[in-house]
Amino acid sequence: MTALSALPLRTIVSAIGDAAARWCDADFPPRVRATSGIVERTGYAMPAVEYALDALFGAIRSDAIFETIRRELGDPARLDGAAAPIYPLGRVAILSSRTTIGVAIPAMCFALAAKNDVLVKDREDALVSAFARTLAEELDAFADALEVAAWDGARDAARLHDVDLIVAFGKDETIARITADNAGGARTIGFGSRTSLGFLDEAAQRDDRALDAALAGAARDASLYEGEGCMSPHALFIERSAARTPNEIAERFARAMESAATEFPVGQRSAASRAAMLQARNLAAFRAAAGRGGAWCDDALTYLLLLDPPELEPPPFLPRTVALIPVPSFDELLRYVERHALPIESLGVTGTGRIDTERAARIGAARIAALGEMQRPPLQAHHGGRLRIAEYVRFLDRDGEPE
Repeated sequence: MTALSALPLRTIVSAIGDAAARWCDADFPPRVRATSGIVERTGYAMPAVEYALDALFGAIRSDAIFETIRRELGDPARLDGAAAPIYPLGRVAILSSRTTIGVAIPAMCFALAAKNDVLVKDREDALVSAFARTLAEELDAFADALEVAAWDGARDAARLHDVDLIVAFGKDETIARITADNAGGARTIGFGSRTSLGFLDEAAQRDDRALDAALAGAARDASLYEGEGCMSPHALFIERSAARTPNEIAERFARAMESAATEFPVGQRSAASRAAMLQARNLAAFRAAAGRGGAWCDDALTYLLLLDPPELEPPPFLPRTVALIPVPSFDELLRYVERHALPIESLGVTGTGRIDTERAARIGAARIAALGEMQRPPLQAHHGGRLRIAEYVRFLDRDGEPE
């Protein structure tokens, strides 16, 4: 028995949705306090943090949770012990990543909706702890079902000894260590390092408005969170077109990046990051002098666009830095991903793009999104290509009865 097992599913999900709705208010005092903590922890500018919180809590709606349950589990009544019932796993541990804002919260909400007891490792900004308190205000039982705490790696093994499932977000090496150190034998689901790419098709380049809209969207996606998230595009593949030259596309994209920097100013940036951007810019300028490609940036090095970089080089994983790669067709994007063994989370396309799912699946993409929407996945989307709630339940089948 878990703390939530006897409660109706609708009561649990409604409380989650109501708590998230309170956090959609930018003036909600717990959100105001958490926002300051997130800015301090991440170094991101305030507008980017506000955008992240709006996207996060705006997606956590009770109807979206119910839709996900129906899609993955069928009749939600099965979670209340109806025919062919579905039961919680028991105790689930969720470990937050260092950078992504609130990445543990959707997973926590689905684990709670599945009526599990949940342990969450919080970050220094205490965002999850603050939201947990709001959940408990909406439904007293969450206080018993949910434990949120910050801890260091040396204490991980002891805290995770009695859990049934570990969900970990972070770098691949971190997840490998958590799995190796798991003395309790719990199953581990890891969401490791991934990246995203964009594709600007030829049709979108024929119309000025469509082109500028696509580039403005790509610039917003690339600028948010300084390119640190798995949904941040680090390369934009440009399908060759008689309507536009790659240089014209780069110039338009540079203007879009400057506009995005006005909306989402650059936060704190390390000296090492800036030095790496300078080196990448200088190498691109050297290649341009020899007749290939080019580099676009402003005087403050707010952003960096690298046109036609060497195909044997992977994308530059640097702040607000995007490789612009002219290609004859989408097939070149497929070959590029396979050549560099890139784990792809999201593929950004234009509104006119028609990328078939079979080819997107070839590169392991978990999601196809419009440029400009890459950083706002719907709650129902499969994070990392995995199920949202079905991971947190166990099934009981009775022979002779249909499921």
